[in-house]
Amino acid sequence: MTVTDVFTSARPADGIAAELVEIQSGIDSSHAGVIDQLRQRAGREEFWHVALLQAMSQWSLTHEYTAGRDWQYVIGGEALDGLTLAQRLCLEISDVVPQFELESLLFRGQWPERISSERLRELIGPYRYTALLNFRYGVVVEEALQLVAEESIRKSRLARCYQDSDQVIEDSYRHLYGDTRAVLMAEFLQDSGGTWGADAESLSLTAWQEFTYWLFKRRVKKWHPARVASDTRRGLERLRELHNSGEHDAIDCFTGGGFDPPAALAGGSI
Repeated sequence: MTVTDVFTSARPADGIAAELVEIQSGIDSSHAGVIDQLRQRAGREEFWHVALLQAMSQWSLTHEYTAGRDWQYVIGGEALDGLTLAQRLCLEISDVVPQFELESLLFRGQWPERISSERLRELIGPYRYTALLNFRYGVVVEEALQLVAEESIRKSRLARCYQDSDQVIEDSYRHLYGDTRAVLMAEFLQDSGGTWGADAESLSLTAWQEFTYWLFKRRVKKWHPARVASDTRRGLERLRELHNSGEHDAIDCFTGGGFDPPAALAGGSI
């Protein structure tokens, strides 16, 4: 297995994108049934968060529009934004979830109890668990790595008495991905075939996450595995620093705690 195989689709044969479907209007009967089971079981037959995770394991919509919001659950066809999906399903059981526990999940990504990665995988299923990893390392950790590169270049410029400017961001992208953000964004928008429009200034949060995941896959393909592993560790370390300082939501708590990255991103073999 190659380094990029870790972040291929969650289902080996046809991919998570093929398994997930896009809702057109309303909600189909199967997902209505998932919600009914969630309402019946949460806080009654079992702890609400266990019922929620089991409902997530059965949810197969990539996005939907409900409660006045467009909910996007899957990034790049293979990365599951589990926290957004959990927020959506919490709308259905808000009456049985203690307020403090609900706020801890929605604002800090924390469950009422610490859930090991093995237990999370068991509850949500292996395919969606892999998709959660895709999002964690392809979006969350990647954003932290971008911050590391930007901070390093800014520090170097200040040491040489250069003024701060937007060039810092462009240089950080060139260091990580081989070209400036402006050039990479133009390439991304072209590759997306107009899905996200042609104006980088008006991109939605989902579009930026798509761009970040696109950059992540580019970085993994472009550089030697040893560099990929080193950069990933730098991103993880910065993410932990942000979490410990209270400057960042504890997304790692949602994904099962501070578990190690897949071997291919840690410099090992699979």
